[in-house]
Amino acid sequence: MAREFTDPRSPHQKIAAGIRRLITRGDLPPGSKLGSTVELMEQYGGVANTTVQKALQMLKAEGLLEGLPGKGVYVRQHVQQSVEPIAYMRPAGPGEPYPWVSEAAKRRQAGSSRLLDVEVVVPPREVAEALRLKDGERAVLRKQLLLLDGEPTELTRSYYPLGIVEGTAVLEKKLIRGGTPALLGAMGFPPREFVDELSSEIPTEEEVVALELPKDMPVLVAFRVVMTDGGRPIEVTLMTKAAHRYRMRYRLSVENGEM
Repeated sequence: MAREFTDPRSPHQKIAAGIRRLITRGDLPPGSKLGSTVELMEQYGGVANTTVQKALQMLKAEGLLEGLPGKGVYVRQHVQQSVEPIAYMRPAGPGEPYPWVSEAAKRRQAGSSRLLDVEVVVPPREVAEALRLKDGERAVLRKQLLLLDGEPTELTRSYYPLGIVEGTAVLEKKLIRGGTPALLGAMGFPPREFVDELSSEIPTEEEVVALELPKDMPVLVAFRVVMTDGGRPIEVTLMTKAAHRYRMRYRLSVENGEM
């Protein structure tokens, strides 16, 4: 016997979810005009005017819609960023900008980063295990906010074993030219492999404030372990992005019938 389950969300959340999906998948492209309030009320089963208004307000807060006085409600210019993780793993060469900046430039965007904090900490359990640290062993935490065209888009928290980076620029409270991958490579720890685990989560207060998230917006969290020669872990980074702004793209090649 099939389980019975009903959507527990409020009516306006359901309507917003349906319109949001049409926008993010391109069925409602930028510049499209939504139907009138009366038309939307009928389209969604005869709901009340206030229900439709709440749904539209949610999408306006997310930057997906805009109301033009006397004209109606339109879809804003909005494109989900397709992020290809491998593009950010190559260390920057001498004189080259950090990959976040160069990749943004390819999309005709201005990428920048803001260093929020650098401290020596006992890392969270899953980070310590991934870095193969002993109980109580410390790591360096570098916390940054990444921006596109001046808008906060990603909060990163990167951990490095203190035994590897002590006495280096990793502990300095300033941005590292070319990024830490370039510095680690110069130190004899070139990044060779990375493993990502992706999850959709409810944001913490820190993430909501840093990323200026609208109410009830989940985040996409990538837990990345970076390894050097011999499979030695040298970095663990938690990358938090607003879920509605990103897609993750992975390229997989198939050779001789094997992945």
